[in-house]
Amino acid sequence: MTGASGFIGGHLARRLAELGADVHAVSRGPAADPGMRWHRADLREPDATARLLAEVSPEVIFHLAGEVNGARDPGMVAPTLAGNLQSTVNVLTAVASRECRVVLAGSIEEPRPGNGHAAAPSPYAMAKSAAARYADLYHRLWGVPYTIVRPSMVYGPGQRDTTKLVPYVTLALLHGDEPQLTSGAKVADWVYVDDVVSAFLAAALSDRAVGQAFDVGTGVATSVREVVELLFDIAGSTSKPGFGAVADRPLDITQLADPGPALDLIGWRPEVALGDGLRRTIAWYAQRAI
Repeated sequence: MTGASGFIGGHLARRLAELGADVHAVSRGPAADPGMRWHRADLREPDATARLLAEVSPEVIFHLAGEVNGARDPGMVAPTLAGNLQSTVNVLTAVASRECRVVLAGSIEEPRPGNGHAAAPSPYAMAKSAAARYADLYHRLWGVPYTIVRPSMVYGPGQRDTTKLVPYVTLALLHGDEPQLTSGAKVADWVYVDDVVSAFLAAALSDRAVGQAFDVGTGVATSVREVVELLFDIAGSTSKPGFGAVADRPLDITQLADPGPALDLIGWRPEVALGDGLRRTIAWYAQRAI
């Protein structure tokens, strides 16, 4: 389980442990959960990756480690290239001579059928797209059984990057601060983290999903404005959101998931509605923020 100290990775590692799996958690930093077997490794280094895989000899790899930053900044090219493309190639290379299933975390921003194969809008999306092509190459040439899960806009409890919209607005409301917001016009497909974890688990168990990449989302488009207004309403705030204080991010397009292939290939569909998921999220942060 790479990226086990991250948002989705942490939830996935805990779910696997609850199900009785022998989980080997991997991250570059110190152990985030001392109750698991933890390995400290930099997957951007091919030798370190090969040593780790030789030591653990896993049956399934959930590869979620990476540089998760969608900024439209040339300074993000090198970090996303190393963190998302090179690390994935190193993992694929290390398992090419082993019998090991690989489930990769893709991106809804990749060029894909659901967005008309629109050009990658960020260095992050470009690196994820290239990683997907390498996974297909390793599958065709060397038989590496991979599946790519492309989550849409994931939210939920435990998201430590508080610059992301849901935790940022939630914490601002809990602390009585006024969140600085864009116009709110961006539209996205918001999916609860527990649903995403279920999709990763189902993907690892489905033979039909081998060699496939598919979206994991609700198929419902909801604007940032609507999400913020829901958060204000759930939190019981009597103030109005101050939209327009921050400039909108360039090259943002609607990234709406097509949930059909996930239902067909792995029998997955989302279970948590947006309002319910936001209530659970606010309740989680409220227990820890004050």
